[in-house]
This record gives sequence, structure tokens and C-alpha cells, in this order.
Amino acid sequence: MSFGQGEPGGGTPDWAALAADTAARDRRRKLLMIGGGVLAAGGVAAIVATAIVRSDGGGGDGGKRAAGASAPASSPGTPGTPEPTFAPVAPPPPQDPRAFISSAEKDKAPLTTGTLFPDAKPALSGRTYERTATAATTDCASVTQGALGSVLSSNGCRQVLRATYVRDGVAVTVGVAVFDTKAAADKAKAQSAGNIAALSGDGAAAFCQATACRLTANAEGRYAYFTVAGNADNRPVTADERKALDAGRDISTYAFGRVLARGRAAAAAAAASSVTH
Repeated sequence: MSFGQGEPGGGTPDWAALAADTAARDRRRKLLMIGGGVLAAGGVAAIVATAIVRSDGGGGDGGKRAAGASAPASSPGTPGTPEPTFAPVAPPPPQDPRAFISSAEKDKAPLTTGTLFPDAKPALSGRTYERTATAATTDCASVTQGALGSVLSSNGCRQVLRATYVRDGVAVTVGVAVFDTKAAADKAKAQSAGNIAALSGDGAAAFCQATACRLTANAEGRYAYFTVAGNADNRPVTADERKALDAGRDISTYAFGRVLARGRAAAAAAAASSVTH
């Protein structure tokens, strides 16, 4: 704007009006700056409030907790709260039943014809036998025939327990020889010769006396067991007859099962004792 001479009208500028106009413009500028600052402060506050609400939105109160309010204490069992932990305790490994019947030091259960041959009518391989007699002696050689007596004695036999079973005209006696160790029983089985003497009883008055019969010899743990099976009327067993052969095998298997049952019972007792102590 020019303030010199030659302005239209040739008059002097109105200094009062100009000063009023300048003051009005200054007031409008200040108001705009103040208003902008207020809007900016409001925007920041809105952003902060939004951030607080969003960060709280995953809580159990649906994200409606007011900003600045303290979070409720977690109760036991709520998700995310560590539960008490305990170190796992593994059960003791099962013990081998054979370990208990392999030496006299561990094999302490009562040993009688009643505990070793408890079944009056055992069913074996689909065949039922009847027990007719039992006997036990510490004079091992006295209940043998042939060389078996010296084999048992030389290997330290402690006692022999016998039982006789009959079925369908066939009789079989099993004799279980007891040693101190598994090694002695295995040696007696390997050296076996002759046979266990048949034990007479009801239904088998005298059998396998100086006649052909079927024989078996086996060992388990510190026990060696032998069978002699033949016709209950003492007739010789011929090569093509199977009844005596089957009877000898059945009763030998029965003796094995009864010896192993001792080991299983001892192992179970030992496991139960280790748990309670």
C-alpha cells in the first residue's frame, strides 16, 4: 500500500482505522492458534485413551476397565496362573521272578508238598489229572533209580518233593530236587541219568517198576525236576503210545509253572514292600 501523494481523492490516510483493522487481525490470529492447540491436545488425549482401552480389551471384564484402575488380583486356578508342580516319582522297575528262585538266600517262602503241589485236580493242555500221593525227603538219593541219586547228591541236593497224578489209565510222578543255587540245579539236569522213583498211591499202586516208561528232566532256578510216566497197571509203554508221553510233558510243565509262581510271588512281595517303605 502506498501512503504518498497522488492517492485517489488526494486525502490523508485514516490512521485510526488502519490501527483498528490491524488489531482485529491480530486477535483473529491468536484465536486460531489457541483453537488449533486445543484441538491438537484433544487428539492426543483421544489417542492415549484409545490405546488404554485396547490394551485392556483382552481381560476378563471385556476391556471395559477404566484407565488408571488397578487390575484385580489373579485367583488360584485362573488361566495363566502357574499351578504347583511336583517332580514325577517313577515306580520301581519290576523285579525278575527268576532272581528270587535262583538262590536259597532270596527264596525264603515256605516249601512243602502243599505249597509246591496245591492243586488236587490240575487241568493241563485240556486234560484233567488227579493227584493221588505226595511225599518229601531230605535223602535225595533214596527216591531215585539208577545214576540219578549220585547226580543229585554230588551237586548238593537239599530235598526232593514228589507228587503222583493219574489220568485215563496213565500215572506220572514228578520229583522236584532243591539245590542252593541255579548253577547246581542246571548241572544236575545236564548230568541226569536214571530216573526219579515212581510214587505209589490210589489209582497207581505200582507203576514204572522194571518196565518201559517215559522220562523228562528240566531245571528252573535252583530247582531241577524230573518225571516218570507209564501205564498205571505197570504195563510197558510202547513206542507208538502217546498218553504216557503227553502226561509226562503236562506234569513237567505244571512243575515249571509252580516253581515260577514262587518267584512271581516273591517279586510281588518285594515290590509292595518297596512302595510302603
